[in-house]
Amino acid sequence: MTTYLEAQLDAVGDPTRRAILGRLRYGPLPVGELARGFPMSRPAISQHLRVLKEANLVIDRPDGNKRLYELNPQAFASLREYFDEFWGVALTAFKQRVETPKARRDK
Repeated sequence: MTTYLEAQLDAVGDPTRRAILGRLRYGPLPVGELARGFPMSRPAISQHLRVLKEANLVIDRPDGNKRLYELNPQAFASLREYFDEFWGVALTAFKQRVETPKARRDK
């Protein structure tokens, strides 16, 4: 069973999906606008959006005859919590390394 976190990590592992997320940082966009500038079809972008939506990273809403996609802030909060765990471990290791006398580090 895949958790939301696993689905989110898998989703952001793709460079096209990361680029889509980057474009959505500036506000909601329809698929047509998102697809501009990508070397792939609009249906291919829609497939990437489906993966991002299933991972709960984007949400969509109707706007006239199109759908607007936007970032889901709650999903990014959970990703940040996950990565903060690693950041804490890295900072602790760095602190220990810096505070270890040079003579002991060189052994």
